[in-house]
Amino acid sequence: MTMHTPNKYRFLIELGKALHVYGVPSYKIQFFLSEIADKKGIKGSFMDLPTWVNYTFYDKEESYNYVECIPPGQLNLGALSKISELSKDIIHNEIEGEAISEAFERIKRESKKKNHLINTLAYGISSAAFSLLIGTNLISLIVAFLLGAMVYGFVCLSEKSNYIENTLEALISFLVTVSTCLLYLRFPELNVGLIIISSIIIFLPGLRITTALEEITSRSLVSGSAKLFDALISLFKQFFGAVLGFTIMSPLVIFKDLQHISDLPNWIMYLGIPLFSLALIPIFQVRKKDMLFGSITGILVFSITVVFSGYGLLLSTFMGAVLAVSLSNLFSKITKSNPLVFSTLGII
Repeated sequence: MTMHTPNKYRFLIELGKALHVYGVPSYKIQFFLSEIADKKGIKGSFMDLPTWVNYTFYDKEESYNYVECIPPGQLNLGALSKISELSKDIIHNEIEGEAISEAFERIKRESKKKNHLINTLAYGISSAAFSLLIGTNLISLIVAFLLGAMVYGFVCLSEKSNYIENTLEALISFLVTVSTCLLYLRFPELNVGLIIISSIIIFLPGLRITTALEEITSRSLVSGSAKLFDALISLFKQFFGAVLGFTIMSPLVIFKDLQHISDLPNWIMYLGIPLFSLALIPIFQVRKKDMLFGSITGILVFSITVVFSGYGLLLSTFMGAVLAVSLSNLFSKITKSNPLVFSTLGII
């Protein structure tokens, strides 16, 4: 086995690594690579797991095996959309050779570009919008926005420190809980529990658990089980941080006396739906051409879920899921982007 990767296999390896890094479910990566390899006349088998990839290519009596350890990816819908377009160009032979590697590198560089001001506002707005959806008051809304913006500051720090990155969920939950309790001493009308949940809503692993269960039901048992356990550990770290914060603040705050106060008009509360959908766009780096349809998907899916909520949780969730898939396929044909871009925004 040679250490040099044959040129005819290199684009498939780079494509698989890119899809892994940008948070695509493992079974979809394996299916996508198999489909492209078949269209390009390449025989191979592909295994993508949360922390490593293993690709084997067959050429007559020889074989080439590629194995690499890669950290779990972070969802980046903009980069995913670009990768999907590049894959179509590769299939149709519109790009070849070194141009493919250059395209992957360009996508990688662009995915690292961030506007910290916009992202700070997005984190703050997502927290405020979620509190609006549940029902809150003005001071709680403002505090949720400020704490959500503060959370992004620690997200930036985690990119420069491995220690903060490993403890990020617990650290944020702890700081948000302590900060909210201290503010409660000055503003007793604060909705303490709602503010805490709203401030860390981006980190709650609902989407990760959904993805893990999706992989398990698709018979990708090893990857799905690993991702499910990772999501549950993330949830535990957030729970631990919040409990530690409550424990420290218990001498100052009587938690049994906390009350939920919601005095904002209903029409203002409904603004939380579009605001939350718009806030997700910079957080997941959605491309400009997908922004409108991504927001529409989130708004319509939430709305249909609310409409059917009177018929029970299972039916309303099912109708929302059906609409999310239907809209994602429709908008994918209109924009030529990956349907996962729109279905993800709908599911969240």
